[in-house]
Amino acid sequence: MTDATHLLRRSLARARAGKALAVDEVEALLGARGESLADLMDVAAGLRDRGHGRTITYSRKVFVPLTMLCRDHCHYCTFAKPPAKLDAPFLTPEQVIAIAEAGRAQRCKEALFTLGDRPEDRYPVAREWLAARGYASTLEYVRAVAIRVIEQTGLLPHLNPGVMSWEDMARLKHVSASMGIMLETSSERLSEKGGPHFGSPDKAPSVRLRTIEDAGRLAIPFTTGILVGIGETPRERAESLLAIRSLHVKYRHVQEVIVQNFRAKPGTAMHRAPEPTQDEFLATVATARVVFGAAMNLQAPPNLSDPDYPRLIDAGINDWGGVSPVTIDHVNPEAPWPKLADLGRRTAERGHVLRERLAIYPDFALRPDPWLSGKMQEPVRLLAGEDGLAAPDRAPEAVPWQDPEVAWKPRTIALTFAKGSAAGLRADADDVYGTFDYPAATRAWETRGKTAPARLDAQIRSALRSAAAGRPDSITDDEALALFQAEGPALETLAGVADDLRRDVVGDEVTYVVNRNINFTNVCYTGCRFCAFAQREVDPESYTLSLDEVADRAEEAWDYGATEVCVQGGLHPSLPGEFYFRILETIRARVPEMHIHAFSPMEVLNGSARLGISFREFLEECRERGLGSIPGTAAEILDDDVRWVLTRGKLPADAWEEVVTTAHALGIRSSSTIMYGHVDAPPHWVAHIRRLARIQDESGGFTEFVPLPFVHQSSPIYLAGKARPGPSLDDNRRMHAVGRILLHGRISNVQVSWVKMGMAYCQTILRGGANDFGGTLMEETISRMAGSEWGIRKEPEEFVAAIREIGRVPAERTTLYGPVKRSSERLTNANL
Repeated sequence: MTDATHLLRRSLARARAGKALAVDEVEALLGARGESLADLMDVAAGLRDRGHGRTITYSRKVFVPLTMLCRDHCHYCTFAKPPAKLDAPFLTPEQVIAIAEAGRAQRCKEALFTLGDRPEDRYPVAREWLAARGYASTLEYVRAVAIRVIEQTGLLPHLNPGVMSWEDMARLKHVSASMGIMLETSSERLSEKGGPHFGSPDKAPSVRLRTIEDAGRLAIPFTTGILVGIGETPRERAESLLAIRSLHVKYRHVQEVIVQNFRAKPGTAMHRAPEPTQDEFLATVATARVVFGAAMNLQAPPNLSDPDYPRLIDAGINDWGGVSPVTIDHVNPEAPWPKLADLGRRTAERGHVLRERLAIYPDFALRPDPWLSGKMQEPVRLLAGEDGLAAPDRAPEAVPWQDPEVAWKPRTIALTFAKGSAAGLRADADDVYGTFDYPAATRAWETRGKTAPARLDAQIRSALRSAAAGRPDSITDDEALALFQAEGPALETLAGVADDLRRDVVGDEVTYVVNRNINFTNVCYTGCRFCAFAQREVDPESYTLSLDEVADRAEEAWDYGATEVCVQGGLHPSLPGEFYFRILETIRARVPEMHIHAFSPMEVLNGSARLGISFREFLEECRERGLGSIPGTAAEILDDDVRWVLTRGKLPADAWEEVVTTAHALGIRSSSTIMYGHVDAPPHWVAHIRRLARIQDESGGFTEFVPLPFVHQSSPIYLAGKARPGPSLDDNRRMHAVGRILLHGRISNVQVSWVKMGMAYCQTILRGGANDFGGTLMEETISRMAGSEWGIRKEPEEFVAAIREIGRVPAERTTLYGPVKRSSERLTNANL
């Protein structure tokens, strides 16, 4: 027995036993032929039956080739064409609607948008066509036409516009049931000169894998797959399958995997390239089923394997993909779709039942949160049956998208918090969120052990010498990490050096602001694992304030003496993007002199995505309506591995930075924050603070640095046993002191959070580098729901007394750290 035969037999045995396979084993299965292929297909079919029973699905669709222009040059493609071979660069909205209407007449439920990648980057005619109609990009046009399809026909858009950025997909999620991009291959070799993807920047595997991963971070039901026979080796094919599996294991967002066979086409550079044999393709399909397991939806196009496509059922597929009674397969025009009656008959001959599905698969349709945006949930609900497949007795109908004549009226529900109840609903974190673990950097920090005392002492001394000299950039990362291990006398020295820097920069004043928090809704479907504040819309404790109630609270704050309202809320799936504008307008109309500190970077993203505009445009509109500054919250830790564990990747670190730097460029200043003590470690803290320093060097827009200790008591991730119980008291002292030192010369103000730590301990930290007490708040909900025990309101005189107790000078400030000058008619409790 040869080594290859032995490996194949062992791999088959492990596959039959349900074991996860390594790349060598997957490669071995791809080589199965003869009896071993029959065995492999038997294993694959058994897995399919276990996950899907005797049902084989398909989607009744229309194919919308929005544009056949493409900036890439794939050597096997006949879809992409130059402008000279097209009547127009793009289909018009009227042409798209005509296609969708023809599909609706045939009871189609999916509109598959397929188009070339960013043709405006290559063809002036594409740029000119878009610009003449008011669109800045192809993806902006896709969004607009998708809305037209939904509101005029009720068909569900499935978007395949090629490579997309995180921001692109965040916007398009609001107008689609699902999206997709074929990985095709993870082999970089095939993008080299002579390869099928040479000259195609959007086919770089790293770029496509990033798109697939970003879709996972955004909880988008996603389609991807591989193209078999374009010159990849069996090893590379195995690596491609495992690359997709790795991302799906992490994000659980891949709703189907397509295994598609290469077909040589006349007129292409690869017209003479050999196509995969039937046995080679069947082995790949069956191996894919083994790799992805029983539950995955596995698809192979029937029209590319005609007339022998029923054998694909034997290899483990459970889906035929989209089949259209109206439009051709524009990517493979030489291969007509099978007639639906024939597809049903030939499926039945294999002992299976053909069922129609939607563009979104049942597992996602039946659990719309967080997979579907608020506006897409109703179009899907109208077409889905109780099992999540297409309801056989329903046809698409126009779905009202937005009626400008009807003012949005928010629902108000009495707020009756029960401490810990939200966390209790989410304590079964593995079921709700999937499995997760500490980021690798955290594990490495925890397992490497303490630095040797002598070396640690030397690093701390060196760092403190640089700090005392006002040279934070001279402190190495290793030295900064050493500061986070300072204990006993070393910790006291660290605090003393930080406090000396504080005195040099801002003197002995300790500032505070008289303000009020307004959390206008606690409905949020983002799924942050640390948050006990968020509720679903149907939960009895959910609430949404009306615009008048928001204004009432702002007016009450003004009458009390506040100079600021801090406005933030959950990401409510039913609130339109313009609701953020209405909040600003309502507050400014009621209390025109109030400073409005509002909308975290995540809310900026949410509002801009819902409206289909850029961060900059959204912030410009907010500024015109009265926005004064933004909170630099939603930062957590600016490390994407940590962010995935904490927040399902709701806002990548780069996107957070883009929002705040855009705000700064518009003259809108922000705070900066760090939330620490959960699944993170000092290496993350140092990197986070360094990143804030770099941003400040470039933009100068941060007003303050606000360390926020993780409040664990009712946090779901802590209750699930997946996070530490917050930072220690000494960690808090170190964080504020090191923040002061590393941000010296950049950010003058370091704030303590009395809500999270209490007044007494904040007094200690104010002696170790901090200089600001934050705000009076009047009420604070988010920390309280997580289990904070330090109250929800402070009177200004409480700040004054606490500040004087430590021998410092109290000073009321504005949001932007200017002095407060009160007129006689505003002498209130805050006038001390």
